[in-house]
Amino acid sequence: MANSRSASLACAVLAACAFASRAHATVSATDDTGATVSLAAPAQRVISLAPHVTELIYAAGGGAKLVGTVSYSDYPPSAQKVPRVGDNKALDLERIVALKPDLIVVWRHGNAQAQLERLRELHIPLFFSEPHQLDDVAVTLTRLGSLLGTSGTADAAASAYRADIERLRARYANRPPVSVFYEVWDQPLMTLNGTHMISDVITLCGGRNVFAQLAPLVPTVSTEAVIAANPEAIVTASAGATKPDAPLAKLDSWHTWPSLTAVARNNLFAIDGDLIDRPAPRIAQGAEQLCEDLEVARSRRPAAGKQ
Repeated sequence: MANSRSASLACAVLAACAFASRAHATVSATDDTGATVSLAAPAQRVISLAPHVTELIYAAGGGAKLVGTVSYSDYPPSAQKVPRVGDNKALDLERIVALKPDLIVVWRHGNAQAQLERLRELHIPLFFSEPHQLDDVAVTLTRLGSLLGTSGTADAAASAYRADIERLRARYANRPPVSVFYEVWDQPLMTLNGTHMISDVITLCGGRNVFAQLAPLVPTVSTEAVIAANPEAIVTASAGATKPDAPLAKLDSWHTWPSLTAVARNNLFAIDGDLIDRPAPRIAQGAEQLCEDLEVARSRRPAAGKQ
């Protein structure tokens, strides 16, 4: 009888220890600065400070935990109902504090530095997001899943996204290369270097970013430099679903130089900016559009022996 009582007591102690261990278990993930973000328990009240972050959180299964986000966080549609706490230029810090978040997900280079310093002073855990390569989207999904306690949904979303990207890679990456100038802005004329995710998309599609080697992430270039590079295709982002009219208007000025290969062959393309600009799962859709456009550019090459 005594042995039975001792065994029962030992089991009870072990069970209590196991419960205490679970109760105090932490969740953690590495963010895009290389810092480890640790929480005492999965986040229940989350604020997103970038539209692409909002999409990532929803895809990772944490949409119901979002208590605040910023302007232009419009996907999925339910995100439009989440309270706003500012935009990439100015944040309402008082509102952020009032919402009592236990995790804030920040766009590392998209949010104003001064505002980020103020956020640090609040001592609320910050997860910095700055994806550069296509696979970074899948990695971020799994990391957010860990912090949100939604790993099952997040891992499934990451697998589906990777499958979409690999399907495009298998179909297009080894096609005959197409030189591409990606226009971010026209005045001043701005593009992207090879470390930007859109450059990774160009490579995925069998393209070559003609300004990949420039040092700034978003370099300013001259019209003369574009003419000298003579890209076979010029690509830009349209305004997306919010402003669908005249998607190629940004590229009209290139018709001034009809000798440019991209102009001569009518290889001026606009991709829905909501799909190509945001480093979130929908960039797989934007990549598919770009791959199809570069395939059109290949089809417009003159036959051998012809000009």
